[in-house]
Amino acid sequence: MTSLSLQRRAEVDAWIAQDPDPATRSQLTELRDRALSGDRAATEQIEAAFAGPLAFGTAGLRAALGPGPARMNRVVVQRAAAGFAAWLRAHGHHEGPVMIGFDARHNSDVFARDTAEIMAGAGFHALLADAPIPTPVTAFGIGHYHAIAAVMVTASHNPPADNGYKVYLGDGSQIVPPTDSEISEQISRISASPVDEIPRGDDIEMVGDALIDAYVARAASLISDQTPRRLSWVYTAMHGVGTRVVDRLIGAAHLPAFAGVVEQLDPDPDFPTVAFPNPEEPGALDLSIALARREHADLVIANDPDADRCAVAAVIDGDWRMLTGDELGTLIGAHLLGQGVEGVYANSVVSSTCLARMARAAGQPHATTLTGFKWIGRVPGLVYGYEEAIGYCCDPSKVPDKDGITALAVIWQLAAQLRRDGLTVGQRLDQIWCQFGLHRTSQLAVRVQDRSLITAAMDRLRQSPPHELLGEPVTVRDLDDPDADTGLPRQNAIELTGAHTHVVARPSGTEPKLKVYLEVRLDAATTTADLAAAKDRLDADMVRLRAQASESLGLSD
Repeated sequence: MTSLSLQRRAEVDAWIAQDPDPATRSQLTELRDRALSGDRAATEQIEAAFAGPLAFGTAGLRAALGPGPARMNRVVVQRAAAGFAAWLRAHGHHEGPVMIGFDARHNSDVFARDTAEIMAGAGFHALLADAPIPTPVTAFGIGHYHAIAAVMVTASHNPPADNGYKVYLGDGSQIVPPTDSEISEQISRISASPVDEIPRGDDIEMVGDALIDAYVARAASLISDQTPRRLSWVYTAMHGVGTRVVDRLIGAAHLPAFAGVVEQLDPDPDFPTVAFPNPEEPGALDLSIALARREHADLVIANDPDADRCAVAAVIDGDWRMLTGDELGTLIGAHLLGQGVEGVYANSVVSSTCLARMARAAGQPHATTLTGFKWIGRVPGLVYGYEEAIGYCCDPSKVPDKDGITALAVIWQLAAQLRRDGLTVGQRLDQIWCQFGLHRTSQLAVRVQDRSLITAAMDRLRQSPPHELLGEPVTVRDLDDPDADTGLPRQNAIELTGAHTHVVARPSGTEPKLKVYLEVRLDAATTTADLAAAKDRLDADMVRLRAQASESLGLSD
């Protein structure tokens, strides 16, 4: 007696018959045979892999590698490429270049080649990177080549077992609703037929050094000739694709060489030195900080594996640590405002409120967006945008997305200027706090096995929101309320705001997590009176706020 239903076995057999990848075809064949012999574990793996097609969301696709419609593989990618091509044609794009880049993860190059052939088969001129490149270089390539769209094969800082598929439109921005659902509908139509029926073509142009050189020249232009070139720094690419481009940036901008974390400079899809290849994760920067101590460096700069994010570590309050995403976002914002950069400054609703205060004080407009650079990058007149998850958009006219390498260029310049002026990054942050008030941010993240717990927690918060946090009244904004005038597109999030507190709760868009973003702040006068005492006070307030937020949601982290 088989543990697979007849329908599921038919779906598995059909998948095996069309899968062009011998590795995943063999993997699924073995799972099927084990399941048919009564292996419950194999049956469960098949059921998970065939639980449903991957949802094509605003970040495209992202999942573990493996066979089946709920995993990342050549069948899923070929359908996605054909669906995106069909959407482009349906919206009036019948020819033109499509930029295709890929990172150094397992199968990224194969998925990119499949995409190029299918785009060419749909009548588009495919511009295919000749080697792994950072995500922001692919995004830059849209404007550089006047492309109508782009695809980047990457899972960013996800675990080694994952891969992903990210799409951009011709304005260089990530897709937003309803484009994601429209592309998904096209993919569904194509999925009714075997992938070997998808047309392919050979109108493919390999792009490499010319694109890298153009991107690097632009990034180097963000560092003025008057910037001092004295700075001792450590760099890590987190086993990703950043090193090659950063090395060229050093040459183009005449920067001093970095001390590199040699174990992490070259691409390695297995990420052997880190448990999770995200600079934000505990321990991810341990090797970098150890090297910085040995080298007596001024700071550490880290990119994530596809180099669209940037992190910094420095001596803060007497010891080495990574700056929070909000601290670094505030520091960059203050630097650009101090340089007189005019335009709109923006950050997401889950990020610190300090940038808005600084922009108002400088007479510059500020915008608050929903989470994600698909929203930040679309702000009209944007000159700088950031999100607390170490994402920074420092050159939106060329890359209206987070970009860890142009962020590196801006950070390098501000740090070099601080060193010239006898200041450290930590001391500059203290100056900002004394001018605009101390801001402390943190995050409460609750991972669950059962996603219904997240729904229950959000329902509880909506039905019985706290009237006070830290002893002060708070106002409640449901960002998913169709009748509320929030000024933002709807999103499943709840915002609580008090005179000295700011809390936003929302489910993660990519993981089974409930995330709560917390901020406590003091006014400038209180901060300046005794900065050390102010920091101690807010650290204690943050502990209390975490407990109160957790209680309101009925969950614990």
